[in-house]
Amino acid sequence: MNRRHLLIAGGSFVALSGCATAGAGAGGTPAATLQADAAVARALLPVQTPRAELLQPWTGPYEGVPPWDRVTPAKLKEALLEGIELRRAEYLAIANNPEPPTFANTLVATQMAGQPLQRASALYGVMTSNIGSAEYQQVDREVSPVLSAAGDEITFNERLFQRVKAVADNARAAGLTAEQTRLAERSRDSFIRNGAALDAAGKAELGRINTALSNAFTSFGQKVVADENAWTVIPTEAGVAGLPASNKAAAAAAARARNVQGWAIVNTRSSVDPFLSFGDDRAMREQVWRKFVNRGDNGDGNDTNATIAEIVRLRAERARLLGFANHAEWRMQDTMAKTPAAAMSLMERVWAPAKARVAEEVADMRAIAGHDIEPWDYLYYAEKVRKQKYDLDQNELKPYFELNNVKRGAFYMAGRLYGFDFKPLPRGTVPGFHPDVEVFEVTNKSDGSHVGLFYSDDFSRAGKRSGAWATTYRSYSTYDGVKNVLSSNNNNFTKAEGGEPILISLDDAETLFHEFGHALHSLSAAYTYPALGGTPRDYVEYPSQVHEHWVLSRPILDGYMKHVETGQPMPQSLVDKIEAASTFNQGYATVSYLSSALVDMDLHTQATPPTDIDAFERDSLARYGMPREIVMRHRLPQFNHLFTSDAYSAGYYSYLWSEVMDADTWAYFEESGDVFNPDIAARYKAIILAEGNTTDRGEAYRRFRGRDPEVAALLKVRGFPTS
Repeated sequence: MNRRHLLIAGGSFVALSGCATAGAGAGGTPAATLQADAAVARALLPVQTPRAELLQPWTGPYEGVPPWDRVTPAKLKEALLEGIELRRAEYLAIANNPEPPTFANTLVATQMAGQPLQRASALYGVMTSNIGSAEYQQVDREVSPVLSAAGDEITFNERLFQRVKAVADNARAAGLTAEQTRLAERSRDSFIRNGAALDAAGKAELGRINTALSNAFTSFGQKVVADENAWTVIPTEAGVAGLPASNKAAAAAAARARNVQGWAIVNTRSSVDPFLSFGDDRAMREQVWRKFVNRGDNGDGNDTNATIAEIVRLRAERARLLGFANHAEWRMQDTMAKTPAAAMSLMERVWAPAKARVAEEVADMRAIAGHDIEPWDYLYYAEKVRKQKYDLDQNELKPYFELNNVKRGAFYMAGRLYGFDFKPLPRGTVPGFHPDVEVFEVTNKSDGSHVGLFYSDDFSRAGKRSGAWATTYRSYSTYDGVKNVLSSNNNNFTKAEGGEPILISLDDAETLFHEFGHALHSLSAAYTYPALGGTPRDYVEYPSQVHEHWVLSRPILDGYMKHVETGQPMPQSLVDKIEAASTFNQGYATVSYLSSALVDMDLHTQATPPTDIDAFERDSLARYGMPREIVMRHRLPQFNHLFTSDAYSAGYYSYLWSEVMDADTWAYFEESGDVFNPDIAARYKAIILAEGNTTDRGEAYRRFRGRDPEVAALLKVRGFPTS
């Protein structure tokens, strides 16, 4: 997910979104009413002509596309700063309107305000995350605190808040639709959560805290990227013994690209994990592992510990100022879990069986290794056990997962489930922000109608942040005419040289389907107002996680996951081995993830924020009984989810919360006898994906499934006891 979340009256610049047909609004508002409301809002906003090139309406095909070919750091900075001024004038016009507040002249107007800045912000998020050159990092450092202060200025505008509050408080008396009422009430509540009800002194203090946090977030992210822009040189072939040919070739290419002799293991997960899984040289595994897990924790200029201490201190101050005991209680107000206790209850239910499974896994590995298992041994000996127990070698799988085939398998899933068609655009049809980016037009198979575009940025590069994420450059809405969707996926696969096939692991294939699930969430949307596109943090991963299950469905295997040399689909005997081993190593996977989520919640519920972050991490893990053979998936010094924005802070548990719904949903498809069951898929699209946040998401799940999700489904998927 994109790390830039700039909240305005309950909405966001970058939200999950999608497409639907023209006519009445998705919430049932007649088209004529929408047009009349939009006309009222437009007449209220001042007529302005942006000067900056990157603030102009997007032109070209497909309802206009981002002008990536014209973006420079200087132009981007100019656009952002001018865009703030233009948006300020629009919000002042809304706040100072002498007419009584109505839904049209207040809520619709706030939806419409700031569109030039929204366009520039979409460019900003991509250029700082996907390109990340020194020049863009400088823009980020300069502009990020200005954007934060400008957002606070809107939230702290007393007249604006009172207008929004009046519309929300009188929504039913005014006869607003359910969707309009939800927008008004969520906007009011967001204003309050973010400090609109504070007195002048409180607002000034909160503004200071928010600006300081913005600076700290930027500093943290740039330090981690700098530590990931490193590598371990392996000078002799003996050092890469055991690596699959594709990973060995990628390491050689990485060395050549960095003008070093031998092989280079880049300090990112997509490069490190394969080496830890297959590299025979134990001493070299330890060296690679230590460099990776110590990102941001080396006592040098890129050390993040002091930055984290500042962030948690500022968060605690903000929470107290807003009337909450701690940051977690404040952050969880607008979630499905509602309270830290509810999130902890779920995590603790899974933690104990996960640790018990780790003990079993370690015993199996020690029997093969003949020595204690260290963290840099775990993945390596897990593969030995997998081979011994299930006759399954991960290297046997990779030839079936060629990157382009995996992507087209994902497109097939989207077509079969939701009726989408993805057609590659010839290069040059629309601008891209890097030559590696592929763009696809998305249409409805039923009638060929246009839905939007899908941008695919698959490869790692210097300056690009690690991991995988989805973004939306333009969200769907109908309140002022139908807007199509511009969505994207961003991965960090290692690019092959000389046209060689790019082979990825089964885990990588599932990651690709996961991020594609976010894109499908965007592309399926059918709501009226873009501010209702963003769903709760502990729901937003659910539609992405559930799509991972289709990777190994037989139609996708037969059509797309074909052996790169023989062209034959994966045989059922191999699929049976994968399924037999599906719960293998779930102790490691669960403890690695869940330890990060537990420490996140522990950190953000402390009455006194810690100052020694390394010591806190060690003590927190000790309290939970962390197995010594495993390290957190994200240690605090490199935990981008927590410290590049507030988005996932006190919220990393959300993947587990979402997985309860994900596992229960997959069981629903399986129990029907057809994992592409068209009736279930249609209801899933209409209720779970298309509605955005127009209705309570817990209630939506009950409408879809007929009941609340059952935790037993998650425990079963992971192979843990269900009682």
